[in-house]
Amino acid sequence: MVFEVLKGEEMEWPAYLDEYEKLVIRMNTPRVVIDNAVCPTATLIQVDSARKHGVLLEAVQVLTDLNLSIKKAYISSDGRWFMDVFHVTDQFGRKLTDESVLSYIEQTLETGSAPKAFGGRAGDGLMALELTGTDRPGLLSEVFAVLAELQCGVVEAKVWTHNGRIACLLFVRDEGSGEPIEDAHRIHRVESRLRHVLKDDDGVRGAKAAVSSLAVAHADRRLHQLMFADRDYEHPSPSPAAAAAPAAPSVSVQNWIERGYSIVTVQCWDRPKLLFDIVCTLTDMEYVVFHGTIDTDGDKAQAHQEFYTRHKDGSPISSEAERQRVIQCLQAAIERRASEGLRVELCAADQPGLLSNVTRTFRENGLLVTRAEISTKGQMASNVFYVTDAAGQPADHNAIEAVRQRIGIGTACLKVAEEQWLQVYRKAARTREEVQSGGGLGLFYLGNLVMRNLYNLGLIRSCS
Repeated sequence: MVFEVLKGEEMEWPAYLDEYEKLVIRMNTPRVVIDNAVCPTATLIQVDSARKHGVLLEAVQVLTDLNLSIKKAYISSDGRWFMDVFHVTDQFGRKLTDESVLSYIEQTLETGSAPKAFGGRAGDGLMALELTGTDRPGLLSEVFAVLAELQCGVVEAKVWTHNGRIACLLFVRDEGSGEPIEDAHRIHRVESRLRHVLKDDDGVRGAKAAVSSLAVAHADRRLHQLMFADRDYEHPSPSPAAAAAPAAPSVSVQNWIERGYSIVTVQCWDRPKLLFDIVCTLTDMEYVVFHGTIDTDGDKAQAHQEFYTRHKDGSPISSEAERQRVIQCLQAAIERRASEGLRVELCAADQPGLLSNVTRTFRENGLLVTRAEISTKGQMASNVFYVTDAAGQPADHNAIEAVRQRIGIGTACLKVAEEQWLQVYRKAARTREEVQSGGGLGLFYLGNLVMRNLYNLGLIRSCS
């Protein structure tokens, strides 16, 4: 089954365009091919597009926003043209068969403009708040308490913590009327109160709480930008939680002087949106990926990624300080979304002060919120929290039960739920153990994937 999109040929051109302008538009319209026949375990998505800064990120963003897993990918450029090939599955490890999903992928990759998802809510009349500062126990509870006191209802929010820093992106409205908050005096008061809550006692780094002046097109990318601007990639002094954290992802950067590339290699545990986090960081640091390969070792849940990059001005990485900065920033980008803590889902009728009450109860039971995703649809609130104890270890189930009893809601409303991608990996691990017990052969990684795979696919010549 092959789906091919080449819609530039069917356009109705405005009268003011001459033939040359029409040709330029046709040449720059991406060509998308989706194939379910070539690979038995994944759907192949091939995107050919004119080279421009950020075009790879746009394609990866479309796929990850659909919660698809990119198992393998090959990236190559020839002159002014890119060809990207992605091997994708759904979150259960299955090929894509839903016609509506396939059609959505075709249309959005071909046009380069996806419908707004989370992060585009400012266009709905909601006020977008951006917060950054020093993280501490109970800080999120204080933020939600202030918003509740000022009659600001949180419609959607995302919260990340990393290296002792916190970044929040919140979309709020008037709690009573449900209308946008437009009064300048009230907006200033909200900013001032939140800035005071976020204020760092030692004053080393300034806290920021402000209404976003940007059109927030993508929440995850904006959170990466906020963390990067806050320099969360600079490692703080060791703490109990940091000592308990897993080892940093392996990132190396080497220059290929003959070809003028900087080769960025990343090896770490695989997880959803990993490729997005890496490509987003490289793009925002103004590096362009010319060639690359992504491979996931399904047996070991390890991701191997290799990128041949140059700076936007065409130069490779030129100093040791720049090399170290790239390494630190990529490690931080991978770690920000790491699912440290127990995943706790709250699904209940929305009501004023719900978030303040829940996060305060977490704090009173000695639990820390390391990451959160807040969403409200109609009259229902659907919230996800990742919580740890004071030592940075996943929260005990007994502590969650104590929280449930304090809040006074049922088991179905507040529950511990493992992420679906972890369930898939554990199922695969059990299957692998059964095969190995019967004498199955082990697999191993051969390395140097970029040049070998691109050459085998015919995407580059041996002399390139």
